[in-house]
Amino acid sequence: MEAKKIRSTFIEFFQSKQHHYVPSSPIVVKNDPTLMFTNAGMNQFKDAFLGNEVAKYSRVANSQKCLRVSGKHNDLEEVGVDTYHHTMFEMLGNWSFGDYFKKEAIAWAWELLTEVYQLPKDRLYVSVFEGDQGDNLGLDQEAFDFWKEIVPEDRIIMGSKKDNFWEMGDTGPCGPCSEIHIDLRPDAERATIAGKDLVNNDHEQVIEIWNLVFMQFNRLADGSLKELPAKHVDTGMGFERLVRAIQQKSSNYDTDLFAPFLAALEKKSGKVYGKDEQTDIAFRVIVDHIRAIAFTIADGQLPSNNKAGYVIRRILRRAVRYGYTFLGFHEPFLYELTSLISENFGEIFPEVKQQQEFISKVIYEEEASFLRTLDNGLKILDQIKAELKEKNEHVIPGKTAFELYDTFGFPLDLTSLIARENGLSLDEKGFNEEMEKQKSRSRAASESETGDWVLVHEDSGVEFVGYDFLETYSYITKYRVVSDKKGDKYQIVLDKTPFYAESGGQVGDTGWLVSEEEKIRVIDTKKENDLIVHFVEKLPAHPRVKFSAEVDREKRTLSMNNHTATHLLQSALKQVLGDHIQQRGSLVNDQLLRFDFSHFGKVTEEELAQVEEIVNAKIRENIPLVEQRNVPIEEAKKMGATALFGEKYGDFVRVITFDPSYSVELCGGTHVPYTSQIGLFKIVSEGSSASGVRRIEAITAKAAEASLRQQDHLVKELQELLKNPKDLKKALESLIQERNELKKEVESLQQEKAGAVKGELLKQFTEVNGVNTLIAKVTLPNADSLKKLVYELKNEVENAFVILAADIDGKPQIAVMIEDSLVKEKDLNAGQIVRELAKQIKGGGGGQPFFATAGGKDLTGLENVVSKAKELYL
Repeated sequence: MEAKKIRSTFIEFFQSKQHHYVPSSPIVVKNDPTLMFTNAGMNQFKDAFLGNEVAKYSRVANSQKCLRVSGKHNDLEEVGVDTYHHTMFEMLGNWSFGDYFKKEAIAWAWELLTEVYQLPKDRLYVSVFEGDQGDNLGLDQEAFDFWKEIVPEDRIIMGSKKDNFWEMGDTGPCGPCSEIHIDLRPDAERATIAGKDLVNNDHEQVIEIWNLVFMQFNRLADGSLKELPAKHVDTGMGFERLVRAIQQKSSNYDTDLFAPFLAALEKKSGKVYGKDEQTDIAFRVIVDHIRAIAFTIADGQLPSNNKAGYVIRRILRRAVRYGYTFLGFHEPFLYELTSLISENFGEIFPEVKQQQEFISKVIYEEEASFLRTLDNGLKILDQIKAELKEKNEHVIPGKTAFELYDTFGFPLDLTSLIARENGLSLDEKGFNEEMEKQKSRSRAASESETGDWVLVHEDSGVEFVGYDFLETYSYITKYRVVSDKKGDKYQIVLDKTPFYAESGGQVGDTGWLVSEEEKIRVIDTKKENDLIVHFVEKLPAHPRVKFSAEVDREKRTLSMNNHTATHLLQSALKQVLGDHIQQRGSLVNDQLLRFDFSHFGKVTEEELAQVEEIVNAKIRENIPLVEQRNVPIEEAKKMGATALFGEKYGDFVRVITFDPSYSVELCGGTHVPYTSQIGLFKIVSEGSSASGVRRIEAITAKAAEASLRQQDHLVKELQELLKNPKDLKKALESLIQERNELKKEVESLQQEKAGAVKGELLKQFTEVNGVNTLIAKVTLPNADSLKKLVYELKNEVENAFVILAADIDGKPQIAVMIEDSLVKEKDLNAGQIVRELAKQIKGGGGGQPFFATAGGKDLTGLENVVSKAKELYL
């Protein structure tokens, strides 16, 4: 059975059991501070488990894109080394929200695996929770009894809390689980060792394929368990492992999910998969990682140096270095695999097909950049090797290896490999100590303690009224305290709120909660899953009273101006640059708007002017806002509404229209009633944000007016400075021309001076053992003249060895130049020499073996440089 059929069979099976199919949510998580990536199928249903919302359907099934490379679930270093861990994987799952429980979940799982997929029953084992004294929990007798009706008792394994009690996090819903494992070993091997003894022992052929979690409890902040008011089922089955079991393969990578990718790599590299273990690991790393990279980019997360973007960059670089080291790829290659992603996954995940070209270009740019980094790292390693040789040492210090890794992105295993090739070793213990120090610093910076929600009034959800009102009467339903090293932070949830929570790029509202007794500042509003959380400067003295929730009107109005202008900007960009424009990020606050969009190439000044003109024309048209709420998603798509890749939309959406022929978008943000309220739109900058992404920053209303006033004032100041010329531009051009002519005269005089210095220096060479040596102090106007001087001296004197200590406009510099032939013959190295001499001026530097420079802080040390150099080399 092909993988695509296996997936569709799962979905159809549970649809026959009255489950509603829900498409996968984005792999990049938004509005959840506890998660960076979706790491389980249940993530998108978290609020239903937490009780923050009522589930739309009591029974659900889906195939969820997941990524496990950070936090509690981190499989990255195991990927490729074994045959069953992955970074990106699909999780097939079925859920019950207060509907069926253990009996049905167990029966249907067994029915699907053994009757529909026809997996052999004698290869399957199941586990149940054996209990835990610390939580005062006994054996999950209910699950045990149901399993005993289906399988022989000797195939039921008692599982510990570690293996058979699932928890969402340190706090939150949790419960016992039953895992289903399969033994894929050959019959002869199964006859010698029972599969039951290998379950949960990291055997590559005895693996877990399905986990049935029974949500019964809520873990409180004090560690205690409390029964949930409704019991839920949350199951997750690794799709790749299931395909392997059904297709009777010994490795996930032998299935048709990965075969096309392996074949493409074999063709490009000229190497064969299955012949050499280290090469095989490289094959597996690459074909796994390309999926993670492509899916996250498709969902809006670009590689970067921060948070989720850094994780994706790290995955990409891991794939590149395996290809570089073991498959001989010294040019970009990963990007070529994106067409296979589109072909094999475009049907179930259409976003990778729709964005194939963009994904390919982003990956290409990242690959090219990292390959340059690898080359630079190799040059740095050459310097390190030379320094070790000079000291007669043979171990690369762990701190040095960590600096290569942390600063230049140079991987440890590649440093280790190069070290071995050169007869050196690597202090891995020291490296790990530096890594642990960094992790400790990160943990210390991020450690916080979140208290449990304290219920004040009955919590039946949050009603958002902020589209229609900026003030309303509300009651606090719950509050909590979050403590970290900076102090306590206070969070409040209201039954009804006009405060817009940060989302879609628009920042959260600020304002006040006012009662008869006190006035509390709301300093921010954010979403936590589907919960609207108000961050306040303090907790109310009397939380049960009625409050007037009042939004800061001026800030909201300015933010609305910028948000509506962002919509107008996106449409204008499409009109000027083309339909390939897609939003890749945005920031909307009361000060400015920032819009990131997919486009390969700088937007010209003429294009920017055209975009600005279109937006301002739409503002002057005074177009009214047409807002449609609760529009069925399919109907919204037929209307041509622009949706954002990486956003999870429900069955019903909000559509914002400013002229149906111009701007129709799905949006949850706040907007002006008429475009004329924006007043004025002005672009202030355009530049690169990431590979294949450009960024425009713009201002509107008061900020735009202030900018124009400032420019007008600047022009008047310039006119006064230039004695009020009739033609300001012509006057400036004339001034610039005069400056350039004077600059040429100065440069000519400097060259004459440098020539005179050269003439004097040529007389000062001393022959030492066949080497013409010059050590002197000089005064020069700039660093370029110093470099030019030493090169000219080298060209005019045979076997030249030059050390110059230079006063460059009051700053000390050193230059060392050595004839190429002397570097080997006399074992001289300019880089090593200049680093040693730079100590005299409290500085540092480096360069190539034949030429190097250094700078410093102590000008008085130049005399010491000359003395030290003469002592060593004359």
